[in-house]
Parts: sequence; structure tokens; C-alpha cells
Amino acid sequence: MMTAANNDASPMDGAPVIDFDKFKPTRSFIAARKRKDLVMRALIAVAFVVALIPLFSVLITTVVNGVKRLNLNFLSYNMTGVVGGNPTPSGGYGGVQHAIIGTLEITLGAMVISIPIGLMCAVYLVEYSNRGKLSRAITLLVDVMSGIPSIVAGLFAFSMFTILLGPGTINGFEGSVALSLLMLPTVVKSSEEMLKIVPNDLREASYALGVTKQRTITKIVLRTALPGIVSGCILAIARVIGETAPLLMTAGYIASTNVNLFSGQMTTLPVYVYQEYSKLNANCPVGADASCVTTIPMERAWAAALVLIVLVLILNLIGRLVAKLFAVKTER
Repeated sequence: MMTAANNDASPMDGAPVIDFDKFKPTRSFIAARKRKDLVMRALIAVAFVVALIPLFSVLITTVVNGVKRLNLNFLSYNMTGVVGGNPTPSGGYGGVQHAIIGTLEITLGAMVISIPIGLMCAVYLVEYSNRGKLSRAITLLVDVMSGIPSIVAGLFAFSMFTILLGPGTINGFEGSVALSLLMLPTVVKSSEEMLKIVPNDLREASYALGVTKQRTITKIVLRTALPGIVSGCILAIARVIGETAPLLMTAGYIASTNVNLFSGQMTTLPVYVYQEYSKLNANCPVGADASCVTTIPMERAWAAALVLIVLVLILNLIGRLVAKLFAVKTER
């Protein structure tokens, strides 16, 4: 009988009874939590709207003022033969053909210089350095370069080409060198962070299959991190494509079209905008007809700014397309 009674007894017999209802949140607590949640949602929404106001303001202002003069003639001609506010023989008032070509060539030159160097530097820091003294020195230099004013990069490029090629040397490639100094820190930091988040399991699986480290980096690590690397490169391009001060010193300004990156002055869109804005108004002779427009410099400046925004957008879309095409394919 005692054995049966012991078998029927529960191990929890005699344990204190816990009233879990005491731990349930009260109605007032739930209501207060909902009010706090509502307040935080409202603050986040307000902050989001406040952050978007300057962006949309700049975009709308540029579109409204730039559309007035943006046409095929404006995109097809340079500033050769433009006098005051008078129309040119082509029927237009000058254009940005030379500035678009200069912007693309100089930016492309900066990409060719900075992206391979920055990417190889990031690969060394993540895959080979083992956080030694050299890697710490490189990281410090990259951080310092991130805060260098753009005018200093222009002075460096101008001084270097003056020493190498003689005084007064100004060309588009000199501007590319100046912009590459500004792009390099962004490329290095963004590529380094993207390489760090690649799982080590991928590397170890590749090594286990007998793949060399060099091939693992090129075929697995870089391809896995490619979308993030491309995004970082796009940020670096957006950082430098609107620079004016270093290009005024290194690439100069010219009214005609120059397609040779290594000889002669070249005009970029930011420099073009600066030059036109500095004119404020154009001169019209006394008794000139309505075809002479005194406000044409400002209209050209706004139109060129709109072209620059569209150009950055196109480069962004191209970069995302490249990242999508060459990224690692998944089974999703």
C-alpha cells in the first residue's frame, strides 16, 4: 500500500504554487506602452520626412530651373562662338557637349586608377595582413586620407605633374589623379567591410577542396562580395564627380571640345556650372532683339546641374546592373 501511494505522488507535491496572473501586464501598462510606441513611430516618421525635404527640394528646384534650357541643341554643342546672350549660328545658346565628355573621361580615368588599387589594398588587409604593423599603418593612412580637403588633392596632383612634366602642365589625366586620391579611401573602406562579412565557411570549404588561396579570393570571396563592392565604388564616384576645386587647378576650363585625356585642358560639368554661375548675367547690346537673353548663364548652369544629376543616376543604374550580372547565382 505504501509503495502504491508513493508511486501516485507527484514530484511537484508540496512545491509552492506560483500565481502567474500577477505577472500579466495591467491595462494601464499596455495602454502606456501603446502610447510610447505611437510617439516613437510619429517621431521616426517626422525625422524621415525632414530628411527627405532637402533632397526633394534640391531635386525639384534643379528640374524646374534646368528643364528650361535642356534640349538636344544644348547637349550637342559646346561653348565655341558664344558671345554674351546672343544665339549661336546653330540656333542655340551654347551647350555642354565638351563638359559631358570631359566629366566621363576624367571620372573614368579616376576609376581606372583608384578602384584596382583600393580593391587590392582591401584584399591585403582582410586576407593577408593578419593585422600586422603594415596593415595598421595602411588603415591609419586611409582614415587620414578620408579627411583630406579636395583642394589639397588638387595641389598634390598639380605639384606632381609640375615636377615630372614641367610648369604649367594641365590636362585631364592630371584631374583624374586628383580625383583618384579622393576616391581611394572610400573604395578601400567599403571593399574591406564587404570582404569581412563574407562567411569563413566559404573559404574553408574551398581550401578543403584543394583550391588555392588566390583562386579562392578571385572566384569565391570577391564574387560573393561583388554587390557591396560595386555599391562602394558607386559611392566613391558620386563623391568625386561633383568636385570643382581640384579640377579648376588640374584640368582647367576650355570652351571647345577636347577628347584627349592626356593633352590640353578639359572641362567638366561642375566646373562648367561654376563658370556659368560666376557670370550671373550676359551682356546684350543696346537695341538687341528678344533673341538676346541676359539670364542665359544661369539657365545654362541649372541645365548643366540637371545633366550631372542624370549622369550620376545612369552610372548608378549601370553599376547595379553589373553587380547583378556578375554576382554569385543562388537557387532562390
